[in-house]
Amino acid sequence: MLKKVSLLRDRVEDWQNYPISVPSIRSLEEIELNSRICFFIGENGSGKSTLIEALAVHYGFGREGGTRNFFNSSTEANQAIDPLVRALRLSFDRRTGAGFFLRAESLFNVASHIDQSDEEQAADPGVPIASFYGDKSLHIRSHGEAFFTLFELKCRRNGLFLLDEPEAALSPSRQIALLALLHDTLQTFQDAQFIISTHSPLLLGFPDAQILSFDGGRIHEIAYQDTEPVQIYRRFLNDRSGILMELFRP
Repeated sequence: MLKKVSLLRDRVEDWQNYPISVPSIRSLEEIELNSRICFFIGENGSGKSTLIEALAVHYGFGREGGTRNFFNSSTEANQAIDPLVRALRLSFDRRTGAGFFLRAESLFNVASHIDQSDEEQAADPGVPIASFYGDKSLHIRSHGEAFFTLFELKCRRNGLFLLDEPEAALSPSRQIALLALLHDTLQTFQDAQFIISTHSPLLLGFPDAQILSFDGGRIHEIAYQDTEPVQIYRRFLNDRSGILMELFRP
């Protein structure tokens, strides 16, 4: 299990350049993880997805998603996070080397890479890669179906699993189904661990999860009921008419 994430400040080459310049990253010294499921939350641009991606690259996963053995590194893959990757230290009590990095944003590129790899080895009698992803191209599934298929096939085992804003691909009912899958995976596989960046109050409701906020220029632990997504949704549902009147006032 990943227990600690540290920023080795003597390895930072330039404090003014991205991503070190992001306030929550610049102030990072050490994060202690005390649960096998941890959520990163924060406003857009707060640094949560940046740190998720840096953790994935440091661990050896593909920048756009995948495992340590299968990943896509397209020319569009983000190279800007490398200064952060070089400055991180990850401390484990057990390190399996297994896991998966899943990004809703770059799922299209991963699906294309799977299809291309199968085409390139069409003449090879080996097993097609797509057979490990539900036996058919992810492109002929909806975005949510493709995401859910990848999760079911790749994240239900021991390992470190990094999910970047999975709710972007999932309906509310599928988010509820994801909660059930997360619970079942953690109950079945004792060395499974999830770090998830999200804006979803549904996902944040996972029992006994650690929630780390990136808002306010520092990374700090926060209770479920105090998170901004929960407060905004609760306020809107309790006073929809009042909020809309305030928003649309001339």
